[in-house]
Amino acid sequence: MDWSIQEIAKIAGTTSRTLRHYDDIELLKPSRTGQNGYRYYDSAALVQLQRILLLRGLGLGLPAISDVLRHETDAVRALGNHLEWLRQEQARLARQAASVRQTLEALKGDGELVAEEMFDGFDHTLYKDEVEERWGKEAYAAGNSWWQGMGAEEKKAWRQGAEKLGSDWIRAAESGMPADSDAAQELARRHVEWLSAIPGTPAFVPGGDRKGYVTGLGEMYVADPRFAANYGGEQGARFVRDALRVFAEKHL
Repeated sequence: MDWSIQEIAKIAGTTSRTLRHYDDIELLKPSRTGQNGYRYYDSAALVQLQRILLLRGLGLGLPAISDVLRHETDAVRALGNHLEWLRQEQARLARQAASVRQTLEALKGDGELVAEEMFDGFDHTLYKDEVEERWGKEAYAAGNSWWQGMGAEEKKAWRQGAEKLGSDWIRAAESGMPADSDAAQELARRHVEWLSAIPGTPAFVPGGDRKGYVTGLGEMYVADPRFAANYGGEQGARFVRDALRVFAEKHL
């Protein structure tokens, strides 16, 4: 069974123009083209389209999506991983909603603020598995111990510093300055200094692969929309990556 381009556009909530563009850039090819010139899509093409739309929903640009699809050809495995991530996000957002609801009730005078519950769903342990996979359990344990040992004001100051660094990166990227400019390299220096203050990271540990760590993080900022969002999206993340790469080559 297959479906016409008009049928698929309606079912998927997209447009025929978008599907034709995906064909032109070889992101999603129709399974066949009829004698009338119409494009038709089979079930395998529908699965490919679902993956594309899921990745678009994460904020990835079309070139990045093309790279993902080219390197991860096992659709069952890819969709399984994406489903697990969606479940985790669903649970985290539910926890956030509950904590915000409690805060609203307290502010309206119907309850009491409980500091320990106000930030449920906002915790930094969201990336625990990724940290352990990339840098080992000891790296996560050291970073977690450092974080848990901070007081409320220290955590607040650290978050504010991270947000300030992110906003400075965004402004620099939007200004159009070159990644190897003095201003961009000063930001890269601040970024590496910030990373070096986090126990457990290769930038903190004496003798760690600081160069590989910094350049690898830069690539991750571009590849993962959760991180790219901190720098204004994929374009901003690319600027950060390029600036960090230049700094690492010169100084690490």
